[in-house]
Parts: sequence; C-alpha cells; structure tokens
Amino acid sequence: MPYTTLITPEELSRHLDDPSWAIVDCRFSLQDPEAGRQAYQEAHIPGAVYAHLDEDLSGPVVPGRTGRHPLPRVEAFTQRLGQWGIHNRTQVVAYDQAGGALAARLWWMLRWLGHEAVAVLDGGWSAWTAEGLPVRSGEESRPEVRFTPRIRPEMAVDTATVDRWRRDPAYRVVDSRSPERYRGEQETIDPVAGHIPGAVNLYYGENLTGGRFLDPATLRARFQALLGSCPPEQVVFYCGSGVTACHNILAMVHAGMGQPRLYPGSWSEWIADPSRPVATGPE
Repeated sequence: MPYTTLITPEELSRHLDDPSWAIVDCRFSLQDPEAGRQAYQEAHIPGAVYAHLDEDLSGPVVPGRTGRHPLPRVEAFTQRLGQWGIHNRTQVVAYDQAGGALAARLWWMLRWLGHEAVAVLDGGWSAWTAEGLPVRSGEESRPEVRFTPRIRPEMAVDTATVDRWRRDPAYRVVDSRSPERYRGEQETIDPVAGHIPGAVNLYYGENLTGGRFLDPATLRARFQALLGSCPPEQVVFYCGSGVTACHNILAMVHAGMGQPRLYPGSWSEWIADPSRPVATGPE
C-alpha cells in the first residue's frame, strides 16, 4: 500500500535502497533562499534530491498579478519531476526542517498532478537525525524518467472564486497564518497587513506537537471545531503565498476528512490588486 499522507523515519529507513522510492529534501528559508541547498549539500537523507521552493516548486512572479510563490507551469514541473527520477509509480517522500510546512507544498503539488503515492516525513530532518539514522553529503541524482500528469483542477481555486466564497456562509475561507498576521498586528513578509474579509483563522503550526503531527482523531476535532459540517470541497485554505496552507490540507487529509481546496496565490496575490478589500482584527 502506498504512503499518502505521513511516514515515520523508521518506515522510511527501510526503503533507502529501494529504486522505486524517491526522497526529496525541501529545506528552505525565506530569509536566506540558499540556506536549504547548502544544508542539503552538507548532509541529507541518503538518496535524496533537492527541491528549491523558488526555483522548482514555484513559477515566475509577475508583479501586480501573482503572489510570491505562484504555481509553476505544469510542463515545467512535470519535466523537473522526471529529472528527479519520479514517474507515476514512484513512492515519493518529502521532508524539511519546518515541521512539514515546506514539504507539504510538494505533497500537494504531486496530488494536484494526480500522484497519490506521496508522503511527508513526520518530524522531518530533526526526527531523522535525532534517531541516529544515516546521512550523506554532496549532491545526488536519479536516472531521468517520464512523469505523466493527470491534473486535478478542482484542488485549486482562483481569486474570483475566493471572493465569491468569502461572502457565502455555505463555504469557509481559512487563513493558515499565525493569529498575529491574520489580525494584521504583525506583518514582516508582505507589504499589507490583515486578512481576506470573511476568512477565519486556523494556524497551521498548531497541527504539530513536539515537531510531529497530532494524531488523526485530535486533528479531526481541531478542524471540525472550526468548520462544523461544511464539506471539504467547500473549504479553501490560504496563507501568505500558497505554501504553508498545504500543511493544513495535509492535516485534514491525514485526519480522514477529505480533500479541501487551496488558493495558491494566497494573501500575497490577493493584495497585488489594491482594489481588493482587506480586514484586520478578529472575524
């Protein structure tokens, strides 16, 4: 059976020599975009290739139109997957140093392209090294293969859809950022503080305890308390740039609650047009 949400370090360690498995290191820092690649070259899980958030998991930024991390063109990302040795039968495991907040972006993107056999390493790099599991330095590659996308367009929504849904009580627009950023009290990344009017707040970081995901039952209770009986297809998550919102989506899927949607452009795309409304404080 494929791993489709989370995998433990022990489970992954049993497959390091399995050519049908691909490991992707997603470590990244917004403050220093080269830090993740440097950390990978110094030490990484054996066999892992490196995915750079800006270069591999995002497309070009268009000022005034896109957010900070727009989705790449399907053709470009599909080619990159092939270069990483990932085809449609590959079990993929993604990891980072941020509790899965970056690895979840790759997890979501692969599912968006119809690839279910992808999981995030629970506890990430910290859990792997804490358990004394093997590491390797330098750069690694895998034989190039062909990946065929089967796009699931229903997994993503655009700005116009978010604008409609935020006004409709049958839907939930959920901001995944910290409460301080949601309320507009603290904003160190984007030029405008606040949130999309009508959105509620569910901070992705509270899916974790001790760097690992809460158990499915606890996650389910956490999401149900906010979403009530709203079906997953009527829930859309956003964050600053469409990255950490994927963590909430991963948590919901792991909790067995179905597949909610992502607003990939997120807050940074919403505010690219100054005519769009902005709210501060609690809803």
